[in-house]
Amino acid sequence: MTPRELEVLRLITQGLRNREIATRLVISEKTVGNHISNIFAKLQVHDRSQAILRALHSGLLQRDE
Repeated sequence: MTPRELEVLRLITQGLRNREIATRLVISEKTVGNHISNIFAKLQVHDRSQAILRALHSGLLQRDE
């Protein structure tokens, strides 16, 4: 997973929506959507909750992130 994808994933775990992530990272919502699609594909999941759980279980994220 790329550093930017990990950054987006961390923001997802904070409950941010695509628009909020885009604003925080100064990128377009479309780019955020592309990152999220890549994250889902790499983690083989279909939604944000599954992505968070898979990332925690695989060690990509720590519980305090």
